[in-house]
Amino acid sequence: MPVSHRPDFAAFRAEHAEYRHEYGSKLRDNYVWPIVNQEDLSGPKLMLLLLNARGRLDPPAFAAVDYEGLWFGKLTRALKPEFLHHHTVILNGATNAEEYGELIHWDDHPDAEEWVRTRIQYLPGDALLVLEIQERLMKFLVECCHQILHEIPPENMISDKYPIQPEPTLKADSDATGFVSLAVMTAEAPYKRPAGLDLSRLATVLEARMLAAEDHIWALREDPAYFSEQFREMLDHREEMLPDTNGNPHPVLEPYRINTLWSRVLCNMVMHAYSNLQVFTLLYNQAKELVELEQRVRKDIDPTKDLPLEFDEALIAFKFALDQAVEGPAEQLEHSHFAAPPIRNRFVRMPPSDPYILEMNVIPRSEHKITGVEKQVMYLIQTMWEDSWGLFIARLPLTVDELERLLQSDRSADALISAHVSRILGDFAIIGHCLKQLELYQPWAAQFDQIINSNFEVYQHAWGRVRGKYGQLNEAFLQGELDEAARLAEPSGGKFTYPYSKRRTKETVDTLRRAEANLDIVWAKIDQVTKKHVTEFDKTYVHHFLSQPRTLRRTAEWVEPEKTDSKVEPVANKDLWELNKPLSKLFLDEPAQEPKKFKPELKSKTKVKTKGDPTEPATAEEATPPADEAEPATEATQPTFAVDAKALKVFRTLFFDPEVTSTPGLIPWNDFLYAMAATGFKIEKMYGSVWQFTPTRLDVERGIHFHEPHPMGKIPFETARRHGRRLARAYGWHGR
Repeated sequence: MPVSHRPDFAAFRAEHAEYRHEYGSKLRDNYVWPIVNQEDLSGPKLMLLLLNARGRLDPPAFAAVDYEGLWFGKLTRALKPEFLHHHTVILNGATNAEEYGELIHWDDHPDAEEWVRTRIQYLPGDALLVLEIQERLMKFLVECCHQILHEIPPENMISDKYPIQPEPTLKADSDATGFVSLAVMTAEAPYKRPAGLDLSRLATVLEARMLAAEDHIWALREDPAYFSEQFREMLDHREEMLPDTNGNPHPVLEPYRINTLWSRVLCNMVMHAYSNLQVFTLLYNQAKELVELEQRVRKDIDPTKDLPLEFDEALIAFKFALDQAVEGPAEQLEHSHFAAPPIRNRFVRMPPSDPYILEMNVIPRSEHKITGVEKQVMYLIQTMWEDSWGLFIARLPLTVDELERLLQSDRSADALISAHVSRILGDFAIIGHCLKQLELYQPWAAQFDQIINSNFEVYQHAWGRVRGKYGQLNEAFLQGELDEAARLAEPSGGKFTYPYSKRRTKETVDTLRRAEANLDIVWAKIDQVTKKHVTEFDKTYVHHFLSQPRTLRRTAEWVEPEKTDSKVEPVANKDLWELNKPLSKLFLDEPAQEPKKFKPELKSKTKVKTKGDPTEPATAEEATPPADEAEPATEATQPTFAVDAKALKVFRTLFFDPEVTSTPGLIPWNDFLYAMAATGFKIEKMYGSVWQFTPTRLDVERGIHFHEPHPMGKIPFETARRHGRRLARAYGWHGR
């Protein structure tokens, strides 16, 4: 039995590709039974899950997932199925042993060939592999039962003397923190009974990510400290910060060229913020539509038949959108990871031929010997951002799972990941989770890629119409249109100093107002450039978001307290609720067009057929944008929670008031989880640093994402303050 988790992946890295392609793998069993390995099965839970699932369900229930597990071995040529033409083998939907594995000639049944073409049933070679998997796995499990129950004679085990017991209730898929973990759920999935497609869950996760993208844009416009932090963080992950092979800094760091670098940082910061909101809003709307479609056609879904046409079309369009959505985080990861502070000393740049050229060639330092752990991390991360054969055969979900497992199990691997890179990996993980769910929707998912490839240009055209043309901001950068905004946005000189934690005095209030005014000027410039250069911006979800009558919190002018005998509080509106201004003045009074919906028009005679003209604007019903976030609720409608001292300490920092609390401190992450759980939030660890919080005691269902601090396990005050503002916008909370 192989020692490590995912032995097929380990075998792929260890073997020579040419030999494997020519002769097959010497480690064939690693590819056929990847779930059978010592690392996984020697743990406290997975072996029991496997025994329970395979013992209670008949083999047809696992045929599709067992076949899906062969993907990696087949694509790497480690497994070479035998070929028998003009025959189909029945596995899916078989109701008895006689039907299961039945070989049918195409001349003997009118639908036999179509079953293979649409992947509802199997070619003989593939079916033999599935049967081999199941036969050897069942023998292994039966032998394990004999050894575990060695005091019971084998012939008595299946007699009436030992009747079938009710299925035990399993505990939640939690990790060491005690909270539900998506990584644990993913690790346990191959050992459980096949799960159905949970579209409602996908919609919930995507909604929370969409709202996080809105919060990010909001914070960039509202909070000078956050804007400054994000600018510095993106600057710190630029490849220009690497020395070249001669040890020299990049020419763009020269004082007379430095504004070009600031323009690049600002351009990327805005482009990625806008693109993330556009893409995750599109994905959420598609998932929400799929939930409604599934409810309408659920009674017509049969594993032995095609899916209802409209539902099938929507699933395939969702699959294509997820594949395309990876491009954004892939671009960020490609240009951020090797320049990230934790591993920057391991790489250098080739000297540029032109000081202003954007493309850079980053190579490992010749004097640095890369360790085994570093090699694994870099290989997996490079696989994720490269549009390569490696990602095609491994698939994004497997790559994400492998990286997550490595980072969780090895602290030295986790130390190579910066907080910025961790957030990018979180987006990969959310998209990968959605793709994994679709992969498990067998047998229909087997034909999704085939239909997409047959109509790729149609899908690509439809996606391009709704993706948003934010890349045109880069053209504006090349024309120097962002130079003035970049000069104002660069945070040196104290222009964004924001002493929010200090007690209100005339000096602190003036400093707060000056930083807010400087930030407003920057965004006014950016909005002008965006409106000028980004075509059809008024049809995007970003424009819809910016044109809503939402308000930024701003500090009121200082008013000297009246001198009386009694002690009176200084008067600068205690928090920033009372003085508001529009999120974007430039777009506020414009009539926003309804954003278009991703709906490709297919004219070929495939199973997916035309569903309207994709060039026409979506109807109001089709393209209903996400509901507006609630403005902070009034005190009359404010929910009240009774919490203990430990949780109260957390909330006093989240909703910090310098007139009440003198010194804000760091919040341990576990204390934050404790406080959120105390107010009724269901907490789930996603991948990487992403955690999902879903309310259970409020009159709203929308969840919210927060990132676990990395690498330090404590939330800094500035981050905690922003968490508080997000909770205020989402649920109307405040600390008073």
